[in-house]
Amino acid sequence: MTRLQRHHRATARVILRLLPEPESWLDVGTGDARFPETARELFPYTCFDGLDPTPRVSYARHAERVEEAFVGDVTDPHITTILRARYDVVTLLRHRTPAPDFRAELRAALMLVRRGGLLLVEARPSQLRALRTQLQFHGCATVATSRHFLGQFPYTHRTIARRIGRTAGSAP
Repeated sequence: MTRLQRHHRATARVILRLLPEPESWLDVGTGDARFPETARELFPYTCFDGLDPTPRVSYARHAERVEEAFVGDVTDPHITTILRARYDVVTLLRHRTPAPDFRAELRAALMLVRRGGLLLVEARPSQLRALRTQLQFHGCATVATSRHFLGQFPYTHRTIARRIGRTAGSAP
């Protein structure tokens, strides 16, 4: 098992403790959908979807690593409209290409999480303050945090938030 596979399994285990049977899960920046492929071992009844700006996500759909594949960016208004409040879990993992506007990406990802659902974000230490502020502003409670090492990055922080308030982008 590779380091990335171990990281994916550990990430999925954290969600398993907080939400044992999510109905639907979106992996943002999924690429070839290696994370959903690994997480499915712990969540065999969960519908995994993937979103990626490259056509690799279409290949992942063909390889049956995800059930639905969306080519695009999470900040695209068309994507947020069709996927609004659809997912029990949304993941923004660090190994993907970071968005130019982290706050816009976070705001858009929050729109896709159902009330009571979880958003898992891996972020650099420099992004933590903005991340916590944005999560609180959008009606989320932080339920777990950790610091861990990843290959080329010295370390990253994993934050899991539960949507308890209104959907991001909706009226109060």
